[in-house]
Amino acid sequence: MRLLGGLTLLAPFSLIVAWITNPRAVDSWFSEGVPSILAAIIAGLIGVSMTAMLVYVYARFRLPRLVKALERLADGELGVNVRSKPKGGGLEGRLSRAINRLSIALVETTDAATTDKLTGVSNRQTLLVALIDEVDRANRYGRPLSVAFVDIDHFKAVNDSYGHAAGDVVLRGVAQVIQGNLRATDTVGRYGGEEFMLLLTETDVEAGAVLTEKLRNLVAKQKFAIGPGQEISVTISIGIAGGSGGALRTDNLVRDADAAMYSAKSLGRNQTYIFAEPDEDSRVPRAPISPAGRLLAIEVGRAAREAATASLTSVIAPMPHYRGQPSALIASIVTSMARSLDLPVNEIERIRTAALLHDLGKVAVPEDILDKPAALTSSEWRTVVQHPRIGQVILEQAAALKEAVPIILHHHERYSGHGYPFGLRGTDIPLGARIVAIADAYDAMTHDRPYKRAISHDEAVKELRRHAGTQFDPELVTLFCDLFASRAPSVETLLVAIADAPAPIRAAHGKRRRRRSGSGGGGGAADSGASAAV
Repeated sequence: MRLLGGLTLLAPFSLIVAWITNPRAVDSWFSEGVPSILAAIIAGLIGVSMTAMLVYVYARFRLPRLVKALERLADGELGVNVRSKPKGGGLEGRLSRAINRLSIALVETTDAATTDKLTGVSNRQTLLVALIDEVDRANRYGRPLSVAFVDIDHFKAVNDSYGHAAGDVVLRGVAQVIQGNLRATDTVGRYGGEEFMLLLTETDVEAGAVLTEKLRNLVAKQKFAIGPGQEISVTISIGIAGGSGGALRTDNLVRDADAAMYSAKSLGRNQTYIFAEPDEDSRVPRAPISPAGRLLAIEVGRAAREAATASLTSVIAPMPHYRGQPSALIASIVTSMARSLDLPVNEIERIRTAALLHDLGKVAVPEDILDKPAALTSSEWRTVVQHPRIGQVILEQAAALKEAVPIILHHHERYSGHGYPFGLRGTDIPLGARIVAIADAYDAMTHDRPYKRAISHDEAVKELRRHAGTQFDPELVTLFCDLFASRAPSVETLLVAIADAPAPIRAAHGKRRRRRSGSGGGGGAADSGASAAV
């Protein structure tokens, strides 16, 4: 710009110098018919000066707004926008549109780096940077600051029962409820999984607890639509910690708020817990559970679960139209497969219980449909495919058996994603459900059904192998064949195998062996074969 300004003064300055040094020569330049090289030079300089003057004026009054916009972008400001025409506008218009595109790209890049893609709130890295800044500010000015951890209760059960897509809906919904009801000065971010962190500035823990209680109640009242005509509700557990500036430490705030959140969950969930330092002078000492006490508690809990299972089966077994009678063979098969996978004892028992009750929902299916030897009509099929959901509802009323719900709900899902009720695919289907599906299919194929005659053990194994990777988990089919291909499974041989298992396994199944033998080995009439799952 300085160069352009200098060029605009070049012509008048040259004329002044020439006039001072030789006034007569200047007069002769403009005399008619007097050629002069110097006159041509001066005329050229005048042209350069006029051009420079026009460029200078344009740059001086038209380009500063573009320069300021670029300076704002360079200073880190986001959302800079320069007015411009959609098309045309010459060089200025092109520069304006280029700056606007650059500004949009910077906003998108910043959002991608700082925002959790699923929930739309701050991601963990951004959250921790903000926490460090807020702790520094609170310490510098002696202001209060609180940090809260929020955890969605029973979120794994949501994923297991309804699928991960429904879990994503719940995560987004909870994040939106929290974000929409925070103050402008507060921050919410996803800390990881189903956990969120809140930064409550200028807020002590008591005031923070009032705010988080409001959020907890709002989430509990919210209904999340996870499918056509299907809604679910969730609750949250919240832990909060904080203090005033001068003594705040980032790692301590995170640790204490996290500990408070786990206290809220251990005390029954769906509540807010304020962190408090342990009182060393308290007369109530910490009392960790002893090994003997833990074993006794596990045994009592196991007995309660057995009693609940026995009570439920005694109610449904006499029903004449019930075709999901507890099957000792299916339960024995899944127990052997689960043990071969080195699953924990509790998980083995959970799968075994689900195998006994996997077709519980058939209590609501009319007898004429269950006994129909011909193909089902569309209306009848819609009735049949409801039985996993009905079984879910029944077991959800029996809290002691609730752990078996995901397995029962999903034992008709197919590995390829074409099963029901949710069309889960591959390892999105709970492991226990994938195991039960194989045992159920084998049992169905090797026993007579109203719609199909029984086939031999070898033929059933062949069918399982044929549908591995489409209907069944191929690795679990391989496991089944390794265990049973050479000899058909039977309740008696499987009970012997369990008796020969290591001590912890025997302890976990001893009472169950006595109860099963007393039931007469009730043949389970599962409804699905490998090629004709219902």
